[in-house]
Amino acid sequence: MSFPRQEARTRRFTLGVPRSFALSPDGRKVAFLRSRHGTDGAACLWLLDLDTGTERLLADPRAIGGAEEDLPPEERARRERLRVSSGGIVAYSTDEAFTRAVFALSGRLYCVDLVGDGAVPYELPAAAPAVDPRICPRGDRVAYACRGALRVVDVHSGADRAVAEPDGPGVAWGLADFIAAEEMGRHRGMWWSPDASALLAARVDESMVARWHLSDPGDPAAAGQSMAYPAAGTANAEVRLAVLDPRGGDRGPAEPQWLEWDREALPYLATAGWTTGPDGTPTAVFGAQSRDQRTLIVHSADPATGLTGPVRTETDPVWVEIMPGVPDFTASGETVWIGREEGGERRLFVGGRPMGPPGLYVRGVGDVDGDRILCSVSPADRPDTVELWLVDASDGFAGPVEVPGGDGAGVDAGRMRGGTLVVQRRSPDRFGVRTLVVADAWSQTPAVAAEIASHAEEPELPAPRPRLWRAGERRIPSALVLPSWFDPEGAHAGRRLPVLMDPYGGPHAQRVLRARGAYLTSQWFADQGFAVLVADGRGTPGIGVEWEQAVHTDLAGPVLEDQVDALRDAAERYGCLDLDRVGIRGWSFGGYLSALAVLRRPDVFHAAVAGAPVIDWRLYDTHYTERYLGLPQDRAEDYRRSSLLDDAPGLKRPLMLVHGLADDNVVFAHSQRLSSALLAAGRPHTVLPLSGVTHMPTDETVAENLLLLQVDFLRSSLGITAEEGGA
Repeated sequence: MSFPRQEARTRRFTLGVPRSFALSPDGRKVAFLRSRHGTDGAACLWLLDLDTGTERLLADPRAIGGAEEDLPPEERARRERLRVSSGGIVAYSTDEAFTRAVFALSGRLYCVDLVGDGAVPYELPAAAPAVDPRICPRGDRVAYACRGALRVVDVHSGADRAVAEPDGPGVAWGLADFIAAEEMGRHRGMWWSPDASALLAARVDESMVARWHLSDPGDPAAAGQSMAYPAAGTANAEVRLAVLDPRGGDRGPAEPQWLEWDREALPYLATAGWTTGPDGTPTAVFGAQSRDQRTLIVHSADPATGLTGPVRTETDPVWVEIMPGVPDFTASGETVWIGREEGGERRLFVGGRPMGPPGLYVRGVGDVDGDRILCSVSPADRPDTVELWLVDASDGFAGPVEVPGGDGAGVDAGRMRGGTLVVQRRSPDRFGVRTLVVADAWSQTPAVAAEIASHAEEPELPAPRPRLWRAGERRIPSALVLPSWFDPEGAHAGRRLPVLMDPYGGPHAQRVLRARGAYLTSQWFADQGFAVLVADGRGTPGIGVEWEQAVHTDLAGPVLEDQVDALRDAAERYGCLDLDRVGIRGWSFGGYLSALAVLRRPDVFHAAVAGAPVIDWRLYDTHYTERYLGLPQDRAEDYRRSSLLDDAPGLKRPLMLVHGLADDNVVFAHSQRLSSALLAAGRPHTVLPLSGVTHMPTDETVAENLLLLQVDFLRSSLGITAEEGGA
């Protein structure tokens, strides 16, 4: 099997990898999702018992509801925002005592017991379609979204009722709005109180948001899809918060207790949840952000009265980043937060006290277990490494997780509860993801209690051996991948390879990492006869706040300049690069960067493949675009400078545009408008429209052929002969 087909069939080698972990209060049981093998797209729910060392299957979607999925539109949209490419059980929730789990399949609601042997999933008599079900902490009721309403079903009696219903067109309860899910990392719209007495829920009103329409010319009989899309400078959805009584009222939903804040000044609901006060009283907590994103205020609220007050205020003259996992609270009630010190980097704060040494790049909080905190950081000057750190708020201890039998520096992620730590590790020395369960993580001698097997396939590809360094005066994180058959010091001494730059190169995504799996596609391209260069220029995370904010008001200039500088630095270090034949490929922001490169620097870049590129930033969403460019009404010149439409008449190099016609994130209009501008200027180019494809292709035939077509296009455009395409 070819690598492109294998990569497509395995969903980029993610199928069969354990994920979505939940731990029991004592840390002795671990639930997780994993498909049965590396090409099985239906994830199952499993349970690992550390006391017995056994792993058992709790729920197999094929045994419950058949192999074919019939997803409601709300669930399809939710998965698209989460970038979930697999099927089956894609999410679940457990009660506080870890006795039950609930999940949805094809809009039907299921429950399975986590205690005892031989548990069989059973369907709950809920309304359909059930979306994003959440079991309450006591385990006796389940909240879920259904056709705009928020409903609760009793696990024992089966009684099902609406606790909030839409009160107008475009109104929905209990789900995240588009902006929250796509850009803010908030994928939920309902939260049970710790004592299960109340539900905190989001009410989303999209009636004022502009309607866009997506259609598929490949199926002219199908009706077009209408969606609310808040483009830069236009109206967002109105999001409110209310505390709901899950028992409802005598004749229907009880009156909601609204939580009020200055929504005009702080319209974005960034985070929400609960904490418990010293007396055990539940308190609602939420974070709201200003539209210019320079202020984020965390509020606490009395669920009985709706009275709110500020807990923490974070400001930044450029923008405040919404950090994963915060706010949270220790068992003693102290606020856990990630914020900036005056003019410095972000740090972890507990109760206002900075924790851990300065100079770390703090990426997020994973879990708070009592007064102990699990967070992810990158050491100073090592942005390609992600470590897990343990922080004890009671004594100030902070240090990296030392996992026995680990693989050295790499990229780690984890969950923690009851003193047990689940570590997922990607390293340069092995394919895939290794999942280790560490018991007594806080002891002097932590031990690996179990390793959860991955069923993912290993790539039929030589192991990538990227050369990592920091390029140029700005020390741009860079990686060079050469063909596995290429020997620059021996048989191929003096031979120069055409260069393929393979960046993302923009905000929120980092490519240069100490993980073998980060370079699989780059290695395949390299083995087609290219020297593949990956560079994380300004705007990418992992280096520092100043680095991220360097793209403020200009999304084009800094990112393109850094790709050019990394290329020149690589050519000086490695004599095998042919700078007369340089191609570039990328997707999403990387697609924008690829088109930008050949349009503005044809002296450096000689061909480009731009997949799902943003072309005109006025057509992209509010929260992302306005963070960097402000409102188009106020910053027209910044938008013009970052747009590619005015550059169309100057195209001198081969350019292939690839775009899914069903893309609801970067809509096809971006590529269509650039193509029209190129046509009007008489500039030849190639457009590859993908019928029925959203932002990321998942069909294995389409995904495979996309790689093959890109190689053919780049070879032809750069004048690469068949003899140069291999050893």
